[in-house]
Amino acid sequence: MTTKIETSLAIAEKACQTIMKTFTPAELPPANRWHYHQSVFLYGMMRVWEATGKDEYFEYTKAYVDNLLDDEGNFYFDRDELDSIQVGILLFPLYEATKEKKYLIAAKKLRNLLNTINKTSEGGYWHKDKYPYQMWLDGLFMAAPFMVMYDNHFNEPELIQSVLLQERLMRKHMKDPNTGLPFHAWDEKKEQPWADKETGCSPEFWGRSVGWYGTALVDLLELLEGQKHGQEVFVEELKQFIPALVNFQDEDSGLWYQIVDKGDREDNWLESSCSSLFIYTIAKAIKAGIVDDSYKAIVDKAYEGLLDRMVKVDGDHLELSGICIGTSAGVYDYYVGRPTSENDLHGMGAFILACMALHDISK
Repeated sequence: MTTKIETSLAIAEKACQTIMKTFTPAELPPANRWHYHQSVFLYGMMRVWEATGKDEYFEYTKAYVDNLLDDEGNFYFDRDELDSIQVGILLFPLYEATKEKKYLIAAKKLRNLLNTINKTSEGGYWHKDKYPYQMWLDGLFMAAPFMVMYDNHFNEPELIQSVLLQERLMRKHMKDPNTGLPFHAWDEKKEQPWADKETGCSPEFWGRSVGWYGTALVDLLELLEGQKHGQEVFVEELKQFIPALVNFQDEDSGLWYQIVDKGDREDNWLESSCSSLFIYTIAKAIKAGIVDDSYKAIVDKAYEGLLDRMVKVDGDHLELSGICIGTSAGVYDYYVGRPTSENDLHGMGAFILACMALHDISK
């Protein structure tokens, strides 16, 4: 449990310092791999660097990327999945700070991955080759912010239109009209064991995937600020999405469940990474004026719930519990049967982002 007098920025720094003292940049798990797992954490760390100006956070992030990237911009990455693209969001701030061309060379290679990713009949990206004809909510966060950043550097506006298409297809095929929430995955062929035979959707609202979707929307709006590409649809979606989330906030803890809409089931459990991503989404929406200040009580309650139930601080060491490990699409029993871990980078990254979004609206 933390002391309530510590600011969310101070807590974010403790989370960063804990991981930095546990792992060298090269050791960030999975070690020596270009992977979104590390990047989610480092994305949060870069927000801390921006807020504090402390070079140790920038240098740690740079060291992770430089360990995998040579001076000519060569690196190994999985070329059949959207997850590989997400790490590319680190390249642009590194380039802006250093002007080292290798970062843009690497960005071009990731952009070219988009030319080879398989697509549904309507142009939706498969999440991975091994998940044929499947769109996952996760994919919007994994690819779309990078695509917008790439356009901002290389003037390729067709990427923005592709982003709009990906999100539009998710709303078309994956949004549940009853709850207002999006299902985790959609199988165009309706062949997966989890796929509804009529809709092709997976049957559950898995918390972290719903969180990736909301996080992508608020980040895309920030990246596209001042531009006119039709992104106002994201604003309208968030105005529906956020109240839908609030409907399922646990009244006692202020947190959200692994399966968002089934908190009444005994085997369902409160999950910290999705709760963090929901805080981030709502806080960013407050700052952008998409939802009003009454939602501040929602995120404050959720943050207090994290501190009370999921966070332990011993000096400068912070432990975050209740983090679902990496997860595929599936049915209810699969999701609630997934193991949890402490300080998994999925959760630490999401938690740091939540802290920083709260910091931004408390200034």
